[in-house]
Amino acid sequence: MRRIVLILMVIAGTFFSIGDVAAQRYAFVDMEYIMSNIPAYEAAQEQLDQQSQRWEQDIQDVYAEVEQLYKKYQKESVFLSAEMKVQRENEIIDLENAAKQLQRQYFGPEGELMKKQQTLIQPIQEKVSVAIREIADREDYDAIFDMAGNMGVVYVKPRQNISDDVLKQLGLSN
Repeated sequence: MRRIVLILMVIAGTFFSIGDVAAQRYAFVDMEYIMSNIPAYEAAQEQLDQQSQRWEQDIQDVYAEVEQLYKKYQKESVFLSAEMKVQRENEIIDLENAAKQLQRQYFGPEGELMKKQQTLIQPIQEKVSVAIREIADREDYDAIFDMAGNMGVVYVKPRQNISDDVLKQLGLSN
């Protein structure tokens, strides 16, 4: 008898969990489409592109100077003393290192472009995220996914987060 009750409970639990899955509501958004239709985003992107081109030109100018110094060095090297050769070589190396440093300063992971991007783009992205959350709450969506694939899951109701349950299962509950 106990066994039958246990089997019935398992079957009932399965049906209830299937019902829960069927009741979940999902939606998709195309973040690229949304962002491309926001004039402020387009303006910010244009500003970033222009700044990026200016910085790229600055870096190219330094590399052109490096190339010019190197060509001059090659032409004059037969006439230079060993000490002068070392001095010119160091000058070329220093200028090349300065160009690389400038490149990192502008385009590195924590460079000027990233900072400017955060300043200009992040507020727009936050507004979009708030709008998505509001729609998800109003329309009772459990999760919203990005069709463009850039962001994956854009929104998930907190009740869908089972992280604490996983920690508990692992014996690591907080």
